[in-house]
Amino acid sequence: MRLVHRLLHQLYGIPANLVLNAGPLATGAVGSPAVAADLYRLVNALKEEVFDVERGRVDYARVRTSAVYAEYQACARQLPVIDLAALTRREEQLAFWINVYNALIVDAVIQFAVKRSINDVRGFFWRAAYSIGGLRFNAYDIEFGILRANAPHPAIPGPHFTANDPRRRFSLTQRDPRVHFALNCASRSCPPINFYAPDQIDQQLDRATRSFINGGGVEIDREQGEVRLSKILQWYAPDFGASWLVIGQRQPLLNFVTNYLANEKDRAVVERGHPRVQFLRYDWSLNQAV
Repeated sequence: MRLVHRLLHQLYGIPANLVLNAGPLATGAVGSPAVAADLYRLVNALKEEVFDVERGRVDYARVRTSAVYAEYQACARQLPVIDLAALTRREEQLAFWINVYNALIVDAVIQFAVKRSINDVRGFFWRAAYSIGGLRFNAYDIEFGILRANAPHPAIPGPHFTANDPRRRFSLTQRDPRVHFALNCASRSCPPINFYAPDQIDQQLDRATRSFINGGGVEIDREQGEVRLSKILQWYAPDFGASWLVIGQRQPLLNFVTNYLANEKDRAVVERGHPRVQFLRYDWSLNQAV
């Protein structure tokens, strides 16, 4: 673990062994493909029961008492003994880690008893963690170290994992900017929560990106010639071909967005040249169903 990460753990008072899937190992198959398939089945069952996918809301009160959630927790207790190296295909890796991330965030909201915002929990993304394959992965480890191919946190320069970190070998080899629209951080400005299957992952990522961009993640003011973008595109600007925090040229963000805009008049505003670019306020309020 990098020194800066250890210091953050100390600052937030996070024990080195804190994981949310501790407990007796659940019985049953523990092969990686079997666990990944079971995880996908359970989180989708949970989604059908307590998630409002269209509005991006979660009924956390119902999750707490759901029999499916209890079954999911049993499945999560299998994660410490799976063989991550058995997930060899890019599609398997993407689907597995996105699903684990989204399920971990929901689990953390419940186990940390979040009421208003994940920001009320000190170091939420460092604290929310599972043991997976015998190694501790927190939410940031999964997002930056694995899914973003060991890229830096916007506020912490340098690779997320050091070269000798045993988790480093599971990092994806390429960044896919569409992943940002598949990860849900339990906040109202996040993309809606969903879960992903290896054999459909590229189509699902395209749909997630298109849905987020056309569902409020991008606002076009045709009269003012202004484009308002989600902060996600600013925070992770290098993944979209722009410079860090979009210092300088913003055109790569507009190029990316244009590929997914459904409305032709909106596309025309972006394409006709040099619209003003602003970034929307990010609402960190809990995505609780009301």
